[in-house]
Amino acid sequence: MPQDPDILRRSKFDMAVSLLACGVDPKKSALFEQSRVAAHSELAWIFNCLTPVGWLGRMTQWKSKMDQKRGHVASHAEILADESLTTGLKMGLFDYPVLQAADILLYKATHVPVGQDQLQHLELARDTAKLFNKTFKKNVFPKPIAITPPESQRVMSLRQPTAKMSKSDPSEQSRINLSDTPEVIQSKIRRATTDSLAGVSYDKQKRAGVSNLLTIYSAVRDISIEKAVQEFEGVESTKQFKEQVADAVIDRIVPIRNELARLQDDPGYVRQVLDEGAEKAVEVAHKHMEEVYKVIGLK
Repeated sequence: MPQDPDILRRSKFDMAVSLLACGVDPKKSALFEQSRVAAHSELAWIFNCLTPVGWLGRMTQWKSKMDQKRGHVASHAEILADESLTTGLKMGLFDYPVLQAADILLYKATHVPVGQDQLQHLELARDTAKLFNKTFKKNVFPKPIAITPPESQRVMSLRQPTAKMSKSDPSEQSRINLSDTPEVIQSKIRRATTDSLAGVSYDKQKRAGVSNLLTIYSAVRDISIEKAVQEFEGVESTKQFKEQVADAVIDRIVPIRNELARLQDDPGYVRQVLDEGAEKAVEVAHKHMEEVYKVIGLK
């Protein structure tokens, strides 16, 4: 923060549309805006009062920011004490893993689908649940278990296959968007970074680009990496390999893209889904917060 309010509102709506287009069923799942449920912040503050600073200091994203600032300074504490070294760093970046823990534990989630880059944050949520239960001698929160896709825990950039694919990357060529046309998808994959070696094989160290395309192919085809490699046995041409990957991605993305367009033309339905989801979430969150308040003595 700060963000442009109009852009933020639009981004939240677009995210809801994307989730619905990908198959989230509002009859089975409560889809809502976090900001509509105040209990997220309430529980996060309670967790803030318990969470050791050292836990947050070990979070990878924060550590990477610290490493950029470190220079000749030896310790984390010294960096924080020097305002010239913390310019641009906000408390929200340091503390948001606690809010994420509250997001999960508020609903007593037992299983959480995450990518590889979020496993550390889920581990913090598990530690927080354990710490709360131990501190107040009550088994209030379960320790959530990660659900990770076995083959595609992390999808990498098309342009720089050693970095993860991200919406924040300034290059549109680095990623596949759900709104991309078949022609755009073909162009992006055709330009994806690979190597000059013949054939198709999976080796993330020596053939990062090819391995990334195999990961994407296996994910959209819902098959294992081993099966994907077998399907490209005998393919020597990088062009042919990329064309087959692009075709598979298009087959998976186009139905989602079509549903995306339909939902964007029906904003009333999307907002109704979010309103109803928020009502369900508030009901569950209020019940669990009442339990928390009683356990810690605020009620």
